[in-house]
Amino acid sequence: MADKKDKPDKAEQAAKAEQTAKSDQAAKAKREGKARQAEQKKAADEAKAAAATPLPPEPKLPARLRLRFESEIAPALMRELKIENKMRVPRLEKITINMALQEARDNVKILDSALEELKVITGQKPVLTRARKAISNFKLRQGMPIGVMVTLRRDRMWEFFDRLVNISLPRVRDFRGVSDKAFDGRGNYSLGLKEHTIFPELNLDKVEKVKGLTINITTTARSDFEGQTLLRALGMPLRGGDRDGDGAKAAAKPPPPPEPATASEPAGA
Repeated sequence: MADKKDKPDKAEQAAKAEQTAKSDQAAKAKREGKARQAEQKKAADEAKAAAATPLPPEPKLPARLRLRFESEIAPALMRELKIENKMRVPRLEKITINMALQEARDNVKILDSALEELKVITGQKPVLTRARKAISNFKLRQGMPIGVMVTLRRDRMWEFFDRLVNISLPRVRDFRGVSDKAFDGRGNYSLGLKEHTIFPELNLDKVEKVKGLTINITTTARSDFEGQTLLRALGMPLRGGDRDGDGAKAAAKPPPPPEPATASEPAGA
């Protein structure tokens, strides 16, 4: 009788053990699932925080022309101009680009395209220029917007001058250099361009009309000679430099010796 009672107890114990094992496995799987969910939520929160955090700004590279000026051009100017103080060496101070639009009297919307194009060329937002006084012959009213202007300083000035001299000016048709007589007497130089499309930054498909602009280069030079020497050293293709150099070399060269006189033949020969 005892054997018959033990058999159902053993079966019940086995069933209970199996049920306990299943419940343990289910609890373990549930704990693992919660752990995975917590890890996924933590990773998502970290990714969201990383996306919300602004990236640090990239280090800005200095203008290559400014570095070349400080390392090579400035010492050469000190020797050429016989300057002992390094702070006395002439250098670029600012560059002002002005675009006057006569059509703005009748169509003010043309100033919007001029603002955008000059911003693309210089990398800086320009400002509107307005008429200072009313002129009836020119159909101008005081305060009427007639153009756009931008002033460049520091690295943007050096970068624009570098692109102007090495890329934009050589794109002018039949280019033979710029005039060396456009100085104002104090070492500052003015340059006029009939077509602003020589700048490769512009998309010519979006340019509605070709516009002209004026570039004023302000330097710290005290005379036109110092300003001209500075611009030539920076690569400005001024006309007359080669001819003046050839003339100086010709003047310094001694004249050739006179040829010996040949004896005249007798008349009866």
